[in-house]
Amino acid sequence: MDRLLSCFVESFAKLDDLMEFPELNPVARALATSERAPYGMIRWSPVRSVSEASLLDSIYAKLPARFPPLYERFVSTYRWAEVDLKTYTLLANPPGEDLSGLYDALSGDVNLWDELIPAGFVRFGKGPDCDYDPVCFDISSRRKNRECRIVKIDHEEILCNYRVKVVAVLANSFEELVRNTIALATKSG
Repeated sequence: MDRLLSCFVESFAKLDDLMEFPELNPVARALATSERAPYGMIRWSPVRSVSEASLLDSIYAKLPARFPPLYERFVSTYRWAEVDLKTYTLLANPPGEDLSGLYDALSGDVNLWDELIPAGFVRFGKGPDCDYDPVCFDISSRRKNRECRIVKIDHEEILCNYRVKVVAVLANSFEELVRNTIALATKSG
């Protein structure tokens, strides 16, 4: 599991330039490397930062179900800024003493959150580039091992019609999504 996550994190720099304007992205600023980037941007890098699993308890109290095991291990082991992985964008898990920054990233769009959670979807990402469609764990498809499908949902259907509409299944599990991301990174770099 740890080796798979390490390869996943290594794929970030192959799929995204990991550069941001520090004024616009405080999480990237907190993860800045000393490497200079052009046009006043900073280069950031994900960091390994092991957290106690009990730090997830306050998040789980607000969710309809626990995260899949690999995602749970991922958020307890690494901190990162929002990163575009070409087929989806992973929401940030900022550095800090707890995981409140992760919860803030997941629940940050209240309009989406208020529709997704009761419908059984937990947002952890969004579409690539400028695509704002939420990428979610589909809790209704959850199996005994806590794995579930990864789906993309039409954000306009939520914001305009208060209706949750799945537009794509990205993977049958978070592990499959991770493996697909690693494969894409391997092809591109």
